[in-house]
Amino acid sequence: MLKLVPISIIAMLLQTQAKTILFFGDSLTAGYGLSPEIAFPALVEKELIKENKNVKVINAGLSGETSAGGLSRIDWTLRQPIDVFVLELGANDGLRGLPIEQTKKNLQSIIDKVKTKYPKVKIVLAGMMVPPNMGKAYSDEFRKIYPAMANKNKASLIPFLLEGVAGNEKLNQADGIHPNAEGHRIVANNLIAFLRPLI
Repeated sequence: MLKLVPISIIAMLLQTQAKTILFFGDSLTAGYGLSPEIAFPALVEKELIKENKNVKVINAGLSGETSAGGLSRIDWTLRQPIDVFVLELGANDGLRGLPIEQTKKNLQSIIDKVKTKYPKVKIVLAGMMVPPNMGKAYSDEFRKIYPAMANKNKASLIPFLLEGVAGNEKLNQADGIHPNAEGHRIVANNLIAFLRPLI
């Protein structure tokens, strides 16, 4: 005899099977100047669900966040299980000219905490760059942070999060730094290509 499974149980099972993607970053992740549903994490979730992927996205972006600030709040953020961890931090360190070794140390500590708590988590590093006015030596060294860390941690690397968006007036807000709604759409599309194989 066929037993009917209550919808509530099916919903619960589906919920437990959902892959959780945590975006951990600064104002870029937070969607500075825009409403959260226009920021790229929400757009990524929307698009992946449209592709019949069972995902849940958490936006843990905080405007003005540095790598040190991220390290101080990561434990609190990891209270719920995650499957994919997208780390987008360091740009504010670079804009402030903070020591590169310190930024690397903080980012590594964040990754270590994530891996310790959730050993099976897939790590994605979102590469950033600093403007040329920070000096060539500093900006060159800064750019090397992300490939080196991805290699060391066997993480997926997005070479430059703002690829195709940075420096384009039409895709950024008046400050020239933060993407507008159209810019966030491009960032989301770039990210989906990296995230799709991990889900």
